Amino acid sequence: MANIKDLKQRISSITNTRQITNAMKMVAAAKLRKAQASAVNLRPYADETAKMIQTLRAKQTIIDHPFLSLRPKKEKILLVVLTGDKGLCGSFNSQILKKTESFLKKHPNCDIISIGKKGNDFFKKHKANVIDTFTGIFQELNHKLITEIAQELEHKYLNEDYKEVVFIYNAFKSAIESEIVHKTILPVANNDELEVKKLEYLYEPDEDTIIEELVNKYTFIEVKRALAESFAAENASRMTAMDNATENASELINTLSLEYNRERQASITTEIIEVSSGAEAINN
Repeated sequence: MANIKDLKQRISSITNTRQITNAMKMVAAAKLRKAQASAVNLRPYADETAKMIQTLRAKQTIIDHPFLSLRPKKEKILLVVLTGDKGLCGSFNSQILKKTESFLKKHPNCDIISIGKKGNDFFKKHKANVIDTFTGIFQELNHKLITEIAQELEHKYLNEDYKEVVFIYNAFKSAIESEIVHKTILPVANNDELEVKKLEYLYEPDEDTIIEELVNKYTFIEVKRALAESFAAENASRMTAMDNATENASELINTLSLEYNRERQASITTEIIEVSSGAEAINN
């Protein structure tokens, strides 16, 4: 009987767990729909902004702009790592941190800005050189906070000893797939794949002001894009992980239920045999 009670408790416990994982899957799916729309809608704007900068970059007059020029004499890298604030999302966080570890081995002279609680916890344990942290910012992509992050990156790049600002994050591809992105944000990379229109432009108010404003918008949109992509990928990963957990729980419940029924049947059979044997003994 002890074994039957054990099995019954396990079935009850796993059933409760299945209810929780199923609820988490539904919540993640709801968040994913909104996050996916945000990430996908940002892509054309970000791509067009990069294309405009590439077009203007073809003009020799802006080649020496500080956000467009390489800094070969500098050595340090400002690394921005995006992880989630929570777990239970499969390999989402571990893949990012593994990629970060690999990057730091190749480029040990890095300062880190960590976005996401899981990254913060990881860097504390590994005593990495973290200069700033942000948590709890994914739920609502606040315009003011994104602007502050973008301005901080621009300020540190211009005024401190950094040769580049690099982002590592998970980009959303589909509900079951994401891609780790390792991207240099500053200086704005020269992308030969982008179409360049060699036209003469009229500038209002002036060329320098337009370029400055355009680069600021580029930095802002790249920060926002990374946050949106990462949040969408996190929820997709969590939805998939919770769906798998729910299915596994259902399979385990079926297996334990079968075992429970067998044990119960064996127990009833044993009781019947004992009663029959007792009655037979009395009659004899």
